[in-house]
Amino acid sequence: MSAKLFSPYTIKDVTLKNRIVMAPMCMYSSHNEDGHIQNWHRTHYTSRAVGQVGLIIVEATAVTKQGRISPRDLGIWSDDHIEGFTELVNLMKEHGSKTGIQLAHAGRKAVLEGEIIAPSAISFNEQMKTPKEMTKEDIAATVEAFKKGAERAAKAGFDIIEIHGAHGYLINEFLSPLSNKRTDEYGGPAENRFRFLREVIEAIKTVWNGVLFVRVSAHDYHEEGLTPLDYVFFSQWMKEQGVDLIDVSAGAVVPAKITDYPGYQVPFSETIRSGAEIATGAVGLITTGIQAEEILQNDRADLVFLARELLRDPYWPRTAAKELGVSIERPKQYERGWMF
Repeated sequence: MSAKLFSPYTIKDVTLKNRIVMAPMCMYSSHNEDGHIQNWHRTHYTSRAVGQVGLIIVEATAVTKQGRISPRDLGIWSDDHIEGFTELVNLMKEHGSKTGIQLAHAGRKAVLEGEIIAPSAISFNEQMKTPKEMTKEDIAATVEAFKKGAERAAKAGFDIIEIHGAHGYLINEFLSPLSNKRTDEYGGPAENRFRFLREVIEAIKTVWNGVLFVRVSAHDYHEEGLTPLDYVFFSQWMKEQGVDLIDVSAGAVVPAKITDYPGYQVPFSETIRSGAEIATGAVGLITTGIQAEEILQNDRADLVFLARELLRDPYWPRTAAKELGVSIERPKQYERGWMF
């Protein structure tokens, strides 16, 4: 028996050996507020490559020091970061995984000393700091920082870049009318709220012609917020700019009650995939091989992104293959233990 989950997937000149993607998950494990790779990252990511994950996307990596979520986030705001990422990329590639990095800026959700910035001077909640409203100079400097981050990611050898436009961080804050109350060309109508992301994509494309993903929060879970239908339009615009795939998550731009259940975000991926006619990745409490296979067989997504399940089981591809009754390549060192 064959399974779509274990079929190759090619985007441009990058071929993933299967449709399993490790979603970016913050490890908060960098030391000394310097944003550098540590032994934890080398062990954590390489283990999933040994486990036969097709694509591993490294956690949200800050394009500026001010753009970190926490003082222990990874960073790519300096050329000094390139060496560590180059080593990490090579470790993962040794085991046949393709590699990605998520370029990020936390915006108003940064939990740091000093000033933080956002589209509008509105805090996420009462406990969090009120950000400074970004000036045009701040916007231009941040767009340039995303470009420089992409340039460094290319030098480190990553196969794929993902722009973090989800979970209430800076790009998501510009997109949503709940967090963007600007009255200039970066606020108001959807085209204006999209302008910052448009400029980030344009800037990155000047230094990167490889595979480009964007992660979005396709539902604000608020009556005055955005829905997946709004993201169909955003995704069409991103497709026109040359974005290859939309990684479809949801929520976290404002505090909201979200009822989660297995596959609860998959319909958002399906809506964007069919509405914008663009490749998508599905996320959200996907835990079994049968569940992942259903998503792919019914054309609800092109790739399946796993997060917490890969924290519990770094060798989940083996678990899924066993469940689906298919044989997959085994690490030579583990052959005796991986025989079905």
